[in-house]
Amino acid sequence: MPWQEASTVSLREEFVTLASREETNVRELCRRFGISPTTGYKWLARHRACGVTGLGDRSRRQRYSPHRTAAEIEAAILALRAAHPVWGARKRHQRLVDLGHADLPSASTITTILRRHGRLDPAAAAKHAPWQRFEHPAPNDLWQMDYKGHVALADGRTRCHPLTVLDDHSRFAVAVAACADERGATVRVQLTAAFRRYGLPTRMLADNGPPFGSVAGGGWTPLTVWMLRLGVAVSHGRPAHPQTQGKEERFHRTLLAEAITGRAFADLAAAQVAFDRFRDVSNLERPHQALGLATPASRYRPSPRTFPGALPPIEYGPDDLVRKVQGKGQIFVGGRTFHVGQAFHGYPVALRPTRDEAIKEVFFCHRRLGLLDLSEPLA
Repeated sequence: MPWQEASTVSLREEFVTLASREETNVRELCRRFGISPTTGYKWLARHRACGVTGLGDRSRRQRYSPHRTAAEIEAAILALRAAHPVWGARKRHQRLVDLGHADLPSASTITTILRRHGRLDPAAAAKHAPWQRFEHPAPNDLWQMDYKGHVALADGRTRCHPLTVLDDHSRFAVAVAACADERGATVRVQLTAAFRRYGLPTRMLADNGPPFGSVAGGGWTPLTVWMLRLGVAVSHGRPAHPQTQGKEERFHRTLLAEAITGRAFADLAAAQVAFDRFRDVSNLERPHQALGLATPASRYRPSPRTFPGALPPIEYGPDDLVRKVQGKGQIFVGGRTFHVGQAFHGYPVALRPTRDEAIKEVFFCHRRLGLLDLSEPLA
């Protein structure tokens, strides 16, 4: 069976979670996950009959017994704390409910139990403050994307550059990738894999640094021009305002705490194994306070906009004045030279009239790049 990732059970769990939504096209989802419809429906049936335990080689031991003692409940609380030390009490309580435990103490009592066992640091807990929350109304309206700095590998010379892509509405981690660098070509490889599985978002939000943004040429780079060609709108956060990508910043804090701090990865492959496990927990297990303690996977659905096998042709209207962008990012109109941006080198752009005959709007595909003033004197 052609599952592509190391954690087969978690992939099956992600598949059945997304396929269980009423609006999902199950056959299309099977294609994106690289499995046959027969296999997809088989795992859906097993999940409906047995839950997660029906998805693979997980323990089939009964999760709940009416004769469990308080000591066993405390042991479950302590085990969950050990597995996810940065979670809060409400997340732990919800996760224990999801795992089938009954007669649980309240979230505040869970905190008391952990404190009694010396598992909480009061000084660290006091540092946490609530975030102001805003989310887009539907999955795939907006994906946020950024690098989480870099991490030294065990050899002391090589570095891992974690790249994360997050759905704004559901907090579903579309990608958590251990990259060798922060080049545009590397990001394009990761985005291509994500687009193939989850479809195209309406808009992508990234910061202003390379490879997502550029000081010259209106902030455009070959990577963002590629996304425009796919029909994905691109926007950038305000300079020196990381809160514009607040969900990514918060996600990076959790990634650092749960998957990076205190670890020494032998190589990128070892880092990716840890990131895959973190992503599974984040998407499928971790109750999210901003989602009413639901998991991100329960709020996410793949985009109906599929990734094309080939880039669509660039076509403009019959009334558009079309110019090809030259090597230094310039176009020539009426004997004048205008700079559009080197990222558009080799591509056609369209000039469209405005109410002022001397002013033209410049478009690349569906994106308006700016205005040209043809009344400027010749150089």
